[in-house]
Amino acid sequence: MAEKTVPSVQEDWAPGRREETREHDRYITPPVDIFETKDGLTVVADLPGVEQKGLDVRVADGILTLQGRTAHLAPGTPIEREYELLHFYRQFELPEEVDAEKIAAELKHGVLTLRLPKKEKAKPRKIEVSVS
Repeated sequence: MAEKTVPSVQEDWAPGRREETREHDRYITPPVDIFETKDGLTVVADLPGVEQKGLDVRVADGILTLQGRTAHLAPGTPIEREYELLHFYRQFELPEEVDAEKIAAELKHGVLTLRLPKKEKAKPRKIEVSVS
């Protein structure tokens, strides 16, 4: 599985334009482990601070996209913040052997586990011949 994350390009940038000190949406690449089993691939991504409602996992045109939006869990409006939780974004090109229709995902304590099964190959079978 090859990584396919493409850095975003700021289209409205012009020479001489002053850059902003903070971007509205910044993303970091989550650490990912990929394991191959006899049944397919298992992808384990570390997404601390991401809950189910902030997670988006998609497959389109053979590209697996992981996008996680973090949220502060403290109640109320912050008065001062010294650190900021960043969102996660990463893409992978899926091998042809993966059955994209049967991908399963589970999020537990900020760890996303994806199971990417292999496609069923045409299994040989014996054809019974009837005699008349």
